[in-house]
Amino acid sequence: MASAMLLAAAGFLFTQPITVDLVLRASALALLVTLTSLVSVNIRIRSNQHIVHWADAALLTAAVLLPAPWAVLCAAAGTAAAKSVKRLPPIKLVFAVAKETVTCGLAALVLYAYPSVADDPLGHLGILAVAFTVVVLADEVIAIPVIAVATRTSVRDRFLAHLDLRLGSAVVRFAVAVLALAVLTEQPGLLIAVPAIVFSLHLTYRGRLRARAERLAWQQLAEATDAMNVVQMETVLHTAVHNGARLFSADQVEITVFMEGAQQLVRGTHGDITYHGAPDHAPVDPNTTAIVPLIGEHDGERVGELRLCFHVPVALSEREQFTLRAFAGALCTAIRNATSYAQLEQLAGQHQHDATHDLLTGLPNRRRLQLEVEDALDRRHGRRGVTALLVLDLNHFKDVNDALGHTAGDQVLVTVARRLSAAAGPEALVTRLGGDEFAVLYRGLPAPALALHRAENLLATLHEPVDVDGMPLVVGASAGVAAAPARGGFVELLRRADIAMYQAKRTGRTVAVYAREDDTADRGRLVVGGMLPRAVAEKEFILQFQPIVDLASGEAISAEALARWQHPDKGMVDPRSFLEPIERSGLLTAFTDAVLDQALAGAARWRELGCRWPVAVNISPRSLLDRRLPALVTRRLDDHGLPGDALVLELTESHNVSQLDIVDKVLAELMELGCAIALDDFGTGYSSLSVLPRVPATELKIDRSFVMQMESTPSSAAVVRSTVELGRHLDLLVVAEGVERDSQRQMLWDLGCTAGQGHLFAKPMPIAEILELVTAADGPTRLAEPLHDPKAVVRMPAKRTPGRGARPSGATGAAGAGRVSDSSA
Repeated sequence: MASAMLLAAAGFLFTQPITVDLVLRASALALLVTLTSLVSVNIRIRSNQHIVHWADAALLTAAVLLPAPWAVLCAAAGTAAAKSVKRLPPIKLVFAVAKETVTCGLAALVLYAYPSVADDPLGHLGILAVAFTVVVLADEVIAIPVIAVATRTSVRDRFLAHLDLRLGSAVVRFAVAVLALAVLTEQPGLLIAVPAIVFSLHLTYRGRLRARAERLAWQQLAEATDAMNVVQMETVLHTAVHNGARLFSADQVEITVFMEGAQQLVRGTHGDITYHGAPDHAPVDPNTTAIVPLIGEHDGERVGELRLCFHVPVALSEREQFTLRAFAGALCTAIRNATSYAQLEQLAGQHQHDATHDLLTGLPNRRRLQLEVEDALDRRHGRRGVTALLVLDLNHFKDVNDALGHTAGDQVLVTVARRLSAAAGPEALVTRLGGDEFAVLYRGLPAPALALHRAENLLATLHEPVDVDGMPLVVGASAGVAAAPARGGFVELLRRADIAMYQAKRTGRTVAVYAREDDTADRGRLVVGGMLPRAVAEKEFILQFQPIVDLASGEAISAEALARWQHPDKGMVDPRSFLEPIERSGLLTAFTDAVLDQALAGAARWRELGCRWPVAVNISPRSLLDRRLPALVTRRLDDHGLPGDALVLELTESHNVSQLDIVDKVLAELMELGCAIALDDFGTGYSSLSVLPRVPATELKIDRSFVMQMESTPSSAAVVRSTVELGRHLDLLVVAEGVERDSQRQMLWDLGCTAGQGHLFAKPMPIAEILELVTAADGPTRLAEPLHDPKAVVRMPAKRTPGRGARPSGATGAAGAGRVSDSSA
């Protein structure tokens, strides 16, 4: 369009006469266009500089005073000269010339319809206003879309930017144009004063524009810093990128955070985030990037870096540099605040997690279980299904800790936790209550019986050995299951499951379901457990002695010491209620010491009467994990002046203990003392045969359950017969427990068993009654009539054990030492 106008104007010159006056006027007005174009205000939008000038006033003047072709050529020439002086790039120069040519041409077309305007401009102000409006609108319509495209901003934003100032400036420029026309109409020589007037008005306009820009910049800075007063790091950085790009008219803004644990890079424009992630360490062009380090005001810590990126080199004004430093300071503070908040939030979250989770296994803990149970119980009336709780306790876990250390124990707990979680599934809540106790919460079960089935499947996952530093350990467990009661909350449900678990331990089962009839006993056991420390300290435990007899002759050959608790208020307490709690507590060593002291004191007293029975004392398998046990036994033997063969230590089978090297060392030291080792309740455990090669036993004791059933149950009789045969081949004394009838005694003898104990011969009795038996006996203490004529029985010499007990100790029977090793009818 501009080209067409210029060609048309050039062609017109060749058809019309050219006068000197016309050339002078055209030259003067072209110079006026040049001067008004040079008097401009530069506005930077991102990487582009945009010029606001007064040329439209000169263009209107030229359109009024010159013929339309001459006005178009004047506008093109004046604009080209001005832009050449400013050394604009060719494309911008051509665009500026074309724009001014079109705007001047449109104004000339409007005025062409009113030829009389040139003679009396002041009389046609309305026409002049229309023409000037066309000039201004054409300039805006042409320039604003191009600026918007170049700066990648919206046309609407560019049109509304400084609209009031632009309108006010347009009115002033129109007034200047009218004034210039009035002066030039009356006195053309005063044209020289027009540039001065324009320049003074330009200074006023530029001052107002600068004041407006500074006020707007401070307002935007305040809004930008207020927007960063949030505690979320992502919001802080995204807001800073958007507001930074808008505030400093940057093509792109980058923010890098260096703080430990929060390293990140955010890159974007005023309307979009193009990258948010780890710092990519991309190269930075210092010529087109304004870099501001984010440094803490008080400690000088380098928090990060703010970068304003432009497509071409841009020089920030002094006001922009100051604003940038203020913005960077606010951003640095906001980043540090957000980082501190994130750390506090993370710490609070960690504390909240730790408060409801076990630190070792990562499982939920008792507190979390309580919350979940209470929630399930609150919803039980509106939810189908049964809520059930399983409590699980690892068997002999203390043995692992004592023998291998707590690190090995921790490995076992972590492995068990992992297996339980995997087997229970996502719907169940697996928790660690503490120590070696775990719990599993089931919700929405179709029937209570399903809890027992799931518990059995859960415990089956523990059958596979746990590898601890290359050592496979079999971890057994006992569990109790309880359904949620109709009344009562978490405490009651946990208590019932705990009672069921201890019931499973006592009965030798893997899993037991809570039964109301067992509740009272279990509650009593818990009460008794709380009284144990005082009982040990006050020496409330006493011993009763039950003789062990030769089945053939009926003569006593030794006595077993049985612990009893004589409570000052409750009287005699059932041993089953306190023996297990003692084993699980830290009182085991003190209790063992007290029992050994009383047992050996009794043995010393009947030895003073000439009776050489050894005394048998039950020792917990856990005591064999205590390296101090041999020294404890030695001290008590010395206290009472007894040899080692005066003591028989009875051990209950334990697979876990028998697999530990420390047990071998303790047993070896006890054997060196001359003490005999007896395996108690032989045949009831799961390691009866495997334990024999590891434990240097000299005696096997058949459990009373087999003795009581052997007359009616062939399998029990077979167990007794096998045990007797095993003892004979290994040269071990076999003692049957629980002999209550003569028929049992005779059958045991027929099966080859040579020794027994039970109510048939004597009940457990205090030491005073034992001493009366020994004193009343004339020779060996006989507790039953012989089965045969003594002359028909051939007795083999008693087996001697080398070591401390090998020193001379006298004759056998009432006046001799040792138990019968074997005999045959």
